[in-house]
Order: sequence, then structure tokens, then C-alpha cells
Amino acid sequence: MTVPSALYLTEVFSEMNKGAGFLDGLALEEARAVRRAAISVNAAAGESIFRQGEPHKGIHLIETGRVRTYYIGPSGREMTLAYWTPRHYIGGPEVFGGGAHVWSATAIEDSRLSFLSAPALRHLVKSIPAFAMCIIDAMAAKGKCYSALVQMLGTRSVVERLAQLLLIMARLDGRNEGSDLLIDRKITHEQMASIVGSTRQWVTMTLKRFETGGLIRIKGNTIILLKPSELSAEV
Repeated sequence: MTVPSALYLTEVFSEMNKGAGFLDGLALEEARAVRRAAISVNAAAGESIFRQGEPHKGIHLIETGRVRTYYIGPSGREMTLAYWTPRHYIGGPEVFGGGAHVWSATAIEDSRLSFLSAPALRHLVKSIPAFAMCIIDAMAAKGKCYSALVQMLGTRSVVERLAQLLLIMARLDGRNEGSDLLIDRKITHEQMASIVGSTRQWVTMTLKRFETGGLIRIKGNTIILLKPSELSAEV
């Protein structure tokens, strides 16, 4: 079964899912030791896993489902950082505890996670060198993710970011229908707005402009890319 990819703004498609399966480098007994140290957690769709400002107590490994991480500004406006899928972890950057969470995480569908507490992580890192390397690799992947997001927000206009988001979703979830490329992912205009840093009304208006320009076609809740190469020119 194909595991769905994470989703976030980036210019490098190839690194989109790089942090998934960061524990794959462990030997069987090492992996079992990690699993024994973890606590299983179930989160229903819409349930908070941790909140911005709460004490940092460890990390969660996503086993099933999807999780959204997001930052809440002083005005209460939310900015989506990423949608994470199975085999990724959430809960950085202070994986060994201390300080407070700098963003929030909420399950967007029923999810099962494995929680590794800060003390458990410290013990595993000291006792299993390979696990320490896995954590370093995972943190490097997360760092690249958020660096890519900062670059997109700082160097691309909001129109360019929306066009890039459509291209990313087409790359991850697109399927061909004749000469068209259909984005096979359920996502609302409000969710897209939270990713690109705009409003639902602006996203609706800009998608309509893309449609009028012959770049896409909107059919119900489905977006169809008619001219991906020309949409790329918007980026």
C-alpha cells in the first residue's frame, strides 16, 4: 500500500517526504526497543495533539492518519506549516523536552500515534547509537522543510505560492484524465489559504482567475490542471 506524502510549501518536490520512515535504519531489536518505550495515543479527527505554548514533553510518531501543524499569530490567525502523514514525527524542535511548543498539532482525520517522552528519548539516544543518528536525520529533514517554507513565504508572491501549491498537489495526488491532470485530494479553499498565507475569499477569486485564463478547470470540489506548464510560469 502506498503511504501518502506529507504536504507543505516547497520548491523541491524530491524532498517532500524525505523524513518519512526515519527509523528504517534500525536493526530489528533496536526498532523493538523503540516501540517498547513508546506509548500508543489515539486522536480523533479535530482533536488537538499538542498546543502552541504548552510544555514540550517529547515527540509523536504518526502510525496512521494525518496531522496538521500550524502556527497561531497574536491576532488568532492560523498559518499551516505542514500536513504530516504516517512514518513522520511531530513535536520538534526541542525533542528532548524543555521549553514550550512553538506551534500546534491537530489530527485532521482519526489517527494513531506513538508518543516517545523526553526521558525515553534521552535513554534511547544514549543506549542505541543508531537511534541517535535516526533522530539527527529526522531533525535535518524537518529543518529543510521549514527552511523551504520560509523561503517560499519570503521570496514568492501569494499568487506564486498558490500556483506552486496546485503543482505540488498535482505531483503528489494527480491522476491523468486524457490530456488533463486531476488533483485527487480533498482540500478546501480555506485550507489552501492557510497554507499560502491568504484568505479563503482571495483563494476563491484567484482560482477563478486561473480558470478564466484557461490554466485550470474547477468541477465541484475538484481542481483539474489544463496547462501545468503554463501554471508553472506563474511560479
